[in-house]
Amino acid sequence: MTVQPLARPGPCAADWHWQLRHRIRSVAQLVARFPALGASAAGIAAAADKFPLAITPYYAGLIRRPDDADPLFRLAVPQAAEIAEHTFQSLDPMDEGTHTPVPGLIRRYGDRALLLVSSTCATYCRHCDRKRIAGQHEGALTPAQFRRAVDWIARHEEIHDVILSGGDPLTLGDAALRTMLAALRAIPHVEIIRIHSRTPVTLPQRITPGLARMLRRFQPLWINSQFNHPRELTPAACAALARLADAGCPLGNQAVLLRGVNDSADVLEELFRGLVRNRVRPYYLFQCELVRGVEHFRVPTARGLAIMAELRRRLSNLALPIYVLDTPGAGKIPLTPGTILAASARRLKLRGPNGQSAVYPEPR
Repeated sequence: MTVQPLARPGPCAADWHWQLRHRIRSVAQLVARFPALGASAAGIAAAADKFPLAITPYYAGLIRRPDDADPLFRLAVPQAAEIAEHTFQSLDPMDEGTHTPVPGLIRRYGDRALLLVSSTCATYCRHCDRKRIAGQHEGALTPAQFRRAVDWIARHEEIHDVILSGGDPLTLGDAALRTMLAALRAIPHVEIIRIHSRTPVTLPQRITPGLARMLRRFQPLWINSQFNHPRELTPAACAALARLADAGCPLGNQAVLLRGVNDSADVLEELFRGLVRNRVRPYYLFQCELVRGVEHFRVPTARGLAIMAELRRRLSNLALPIYVLDTPGAGKIPLTPGTILAASARRLKLRGPNGQSAVYPEPR
């Protein structure tokens, strides 16, 4: 296999298109960037063959050491553990496929709908809960598919909140985003539009002044990102967040509790304080979903509850997210003693917000 030469950072590295074009996409390129990986290349290749690999030059530059002891390495680089099979996991743990009335649109809650407008991400996170979609075929909703989804939303007046997700919506160009936002803003009963994007983390160059000016036109427009570790709050990322906040976008963060990345009160305290300093409200801390390929990231809920109890002693509510488990039948359940009906070392039985019950197998 011919190893493609790695791009040398220079003035072009500040351009988000350059970053996307020069992502690390193959194991050969990864080993060229991190030669110490040679011995583990076979396991990396097996995982990358099943779940795509892509890392922006920017994010690769944040990795300090090429092994599992580095949390950002763990977040971005495929691992052999991803190909392990577990009977309680699936590629669609939230059963989104059965809540898809038209292609690209998911409706799991009565008053909101989620549009999967792109299957492309700048960097494919190894804990992704949409591994079945993200990067499998990089692309976007066709204009016809998007129009059909918008028509469906327009016919359902109970939908007040529309979320653009994927993949990552901000891998689309400004013109495509403008067209989508204008179409949604033209629907009278759509009060809120949200964008869920990890580009402020893995590709902050995407948050250009021009993009920020365009987004300002479509307020109220909320943006939720996913910073999982304080080292991701680089000067470039903080500048991107400032552009979005100055454009009038309320900012939230939906972190995931991940073994070996942020499963400590000290790390999460530093992360949440850093987010608040940058005008980002810590919104959710998710317990890992039962998606295939992420078992090595799962943290026992007892540990998550202990971390949250410690954080409540250290942080104001402004900096404290809600610790939740997303379930296919009962939706998002806050993980507090009141929602846990029974607990053992092997499983939790939970009560959802409408009285539904859910069972969650604990990691072993």
